[in-house]
Amino acid sequence: MNWDPHQLPDLRGRVYAITGATGGIGYFAAEQLAVAGAEVVLASRSAAKLQQASRAIDQQTPGAVTHHVPVDLTSLSSVAAAADRLADLPRLDGIFLNGGPMQLSRTARTHDGLPLMLGAHTVANVALVARLLPSLAEQAREGAGRIVHASTGFVQQLPVRVDDVDRTPRTGLGAYVKAKTATEVYAFELDRRLRAAGLPLASIVTRPGVGVDAKTPRRPGIRDDTVPYRRNPFTPWAQGKDAAAWSGVRALADPDARGGEYYAPADGARGVPTRIDPDPATADPAPEVTSRLWSRLAQLAGGEPVL
Repeated sequence: MNWDPHQLPDLRGRVYAITGATGGIGYFAAEQLAVAGAEVVLASRSAAKLQQASRAIDQQTPGAVTHHVPVDLTSLSSVAAAADRLADLPRLDGIFLNGGPMQLSRTARTHDGLPLMLGAHTVANVALVARLLPSLAEQAREGAGRIVHASTGFVQQLPVRVDDVDRTPRTGLGAYVKAKTATEVYAFELDRRLRAAGLPLASIVTRPGVGVDAKTPRRPGIRDDTVPYRRNPFTPWAQGKDAAAWSGVRALADPDARGGEYYAPADGARGVPTRIDPDPATADPAPEVTSRLWSRLAQLAGGEPVL
């Protein structure tokens, strides 16, 4: 279908969860879904920021229904508790795995001793999906259940190998790119396994393009003078973080979206989200690489592979 991010389908009755929902792309994804009538489950670490995000959404669409699930993606015990709360919801149509710290460090560690980038951006999501999957599959209606993974254009621009996922690159940026590369491989393999198991769920990959503070609409406590401003040299060619949320929102809400697809801005850095061809390096790597990565991520997440 022709997708207009300013005119979303009627989402009344739908329920979507978004991690990292108290700022940036995660907040604006939640706001856009709420404006279209969906209930949104805001998942983030700070209780105060969760309250502020709900207030900001209510100012944009009075009467919006929001729920809060605290989660610290650097702690697997917190992820497990959040997954259990999500599983207890009467309905959940999809989850946008958008959250993760942007401290580009190769030496920082999670509470569980994992490299920060891999642990928070990849392993935490693997753990969340594994624990939530039975409930999400049971609740899925008419094949509309969505698991949406946030990646980055750096995966194609700065290719790295993931045959040894435990090996940390030399730079913080490299660690981040490797974590997102592993995320893509996992996401595409998840979709293949969902299909093989006959489960009514779709695993979809997205990337936001370049979203910058300078072009982001102001929202109280989200984007205002109380929130640190980040300069970005790519601002002239970039978009606001509201537009950077469009790809994730489309992957969740477009009735024509299918598992194994990849959505990104039309011109790479900005624009209306469009379906693009996945990178074969992550969508179809050597079977032994995929199998080893899948098993290792499950081990790091604290359990056995669920599919």
